[in-house]
Amino acid sequence: MPTTKYVIKYKLDGERRFEFAQLTSGSEEEARAALEKIHGKEETITEIKVSKAL
Repeated sequence: MPTTKYVIKYKLDGERRFEFAQLTSGSEEEARAALEKIHGKEETITEIKVSKAL
């Protein structure tokens, strides 16, 4: 399945952050799953916005 590089902007416990990830669809659910792999499911991840990386 082909992937595209996306930038995921989000808040982690209220602090603005971003990560790059290779995603297939760029959906919020897919982005959340990628962030949970990085930070763990117990972290509070909010305000997820996904866009294609330049």
